[in-house]
Amino acid sequence: MEEKILRRLVIKPFSINEVRYGNRFAIKGDVLEIVHDKIEELKAQDELIKDIKLEIIKPGDYNREINTIMDIIPISTKVLGKIGEGITHTITGAYVMLTGVDEDGRQMHEFGSSEGVLNEQMIFGRRGTPDITDYIIHIDVTIKGGLPYDRSLPNACFKACDSFIQEIRNALKTIDGRLANGSYEYLDKITPGKKKVVLIKQIAGQGAMYDNLLFAEEPSGFEGGTSIIDMCNMPMILSPNEYRDGILRALV
Repeated sequence: MEEKILRRLVIKPFSINEVRYGNRFAIKGDVLEIVHDKIEELKAQDELIKDIKLEIIKPGDYNREINTIMDIIPISTKVLGKIGEGITHTITGAYVMLTGVDEDGRQMHEFGSSEGVLNEQMIFGRRGTPDITDYIIHIDVTIKGGLPYDRSLPNACFKACDSFIQEIRNALKTIDGRLANGSYEYLDKITPGKKKVVLIKQIAGQGAMYDNLLFAEEPSGFEGGTSIIDMCNMPMILSPNEYRDGILRALV
C-alpha cells in the first residue's frame, strides 16, 4: 500500500525589521504598522478593564519595569483552510508581550509572578521567547480592583490582547504569499508498514491562569477557543500539524 496524505500544511514566514505606529494596521515590506488608538476601543469592550497601555519595545531596549508577563504571543493567521491544514502566514521579527495587574497592584499570575525589570525577568532566544533582535509589542492591561481572583480577570486581558492581534492578522492575510521569506510544507500522513507513534503531552487545567486553550479560530489565538478546564481535562487527540499550527494555547 502507498502512503496516504491526510493533511497538508504550508507555513509562510514574513520577516519584520521595524514596528512603528501608523494610521492603520499594515505590513509594508519589512515594516509593521500598528494603530495606537485601537487601545481606546479595547478598553471600552469589557467593564473589567480599567486601562490598557501600548508600547513598542525596540531590540535591546529591555531595561524597563514591567508587570508580570502573562504570555509571549506569535502573530500568525490562517489564509486558507483551518488550523492544521491549508496555508498559514506568520510574522518573524516581532512578537506580542501581554502583561497584567489590577488596580490594587495585584499581579495577574497564579503560581509565581514575573514583574520587575524585563531583561532580568526574561531569557531571550529560547523557545517561546523573542530573540534580542526582535521587536516586542507590549500590551499592559490593568484590571478592576477589589474582585476575587477567578478566570474572568486574566481572560479579559487575553481577549483584549487577542482583539488587537487580530487587526495585525487581518493585515497579514492580505499579503501575497509569493512575497514570503520562504515556504515550509508539513504533511500528516499514514505510511503502511511503519510504526505508529503517539506523543503524549500533559497540560495544565486547574486554575485561573493555570489553564490551556484549544481549538481557537486563529493560530495561538484566544477567540473561539475552549478551556481544557471546561473540557473537564479529558484527553484530546490532535494531529501533528494541528499542534504545529498553534491549536494549543497555554494560558500560564
